[in-house]
Amino acid sequence: MATISSRSRLDVVLDAGRTIFQQKNDHMKQALARRKVYHATFSELSALTDRDLKDLGIPRSNIKRIAMEAAYDR
Repeated sequence: MATISSRSRLDVVLDAGRTIFQQKNDHMKQALARRKVYHATFSELSALTDRDLKDLGIPRSNIKRIAMEAAYDR
């Protein structure tokens, strides 16, 4: 026995809206997670002394670039 389910246009529009909302929500969560990694990396490296950075081979001017690479894989 076949069951036919009829969906109104409103149901279709609401489902599409939920899908778009979920995608935007997922994108925002990913962006916030990346931002958190960036800020944590930047803060930790900035807190190091010049001597510690030199031991690691990191010039202070590269801290921002390194934090960007850590968070955004650039």
